[in-house]
Amino acid sequence: MLKIIARSFLILIILIIITGLAYPLLITGISRIVFHNKSSGSLIYNDGKLIGSGLIGQDFESERYFHPRPSAADQPGYNALRSQGSNYAASNKEFLAIVRIRVDSFRKENQIDSGVSIPADIVTASGSGLDPNISIESALLQVSRIASARNISPETLRLLVIENGGRQYGFIGEYVVNVLKLNLLLDNIK
Repeated sequence: MLKIIARSFLILIILIIITGLAYPLLITGISRIVFHNKSSGSLIYNDGKLIGSGLIGQDFESERYFHPRPSAADQPGYNALRSQGSNYAASNKEFLAIVRIRVDSFRKENQIDSGVSIPADIVTASGSGLDPNISIESALLQVSRIASARNISPETLRLLVIENGGRQYGFIGEYVVNVLKLNLLLDNIK
């Protein structure tokens, strides 16, 4: 009986070393070499200064920038430690009231007529509350406001949005644009 317990304990120690140490270290090492940027958090630097991650949204409130989708990740929003969705059902009265307020606010700040439909992504939070991307349509609806605030041609901004949009993995889903990256490019327009 003591022999069986000793063997079992030895097998347990070997499995802990293999699955708890060796395998995770091997996979981490491979990902650091093969996917360095992604395994480091897709960090974005501007003039050598860390300004954020391409994977986590940031709040931009100035009329000179593209605005992200709303965040449900606590106040003031985009708090990665508080990642969460709103957990409201699409038929929830509170949720519908919040969306109506957001639609009205988006229309007002971007001077959009009531006949133009507003994409759902710009007035609803993502499942994590941290989505860094907005749809191309949501970005294009903000072009006039930004062009006016920066005294830039709207056509230049439309091209900037379209040229920097893409699908999530290159071939899946709708066309989106990363708000942080887009706003960095916006700051570099002369």
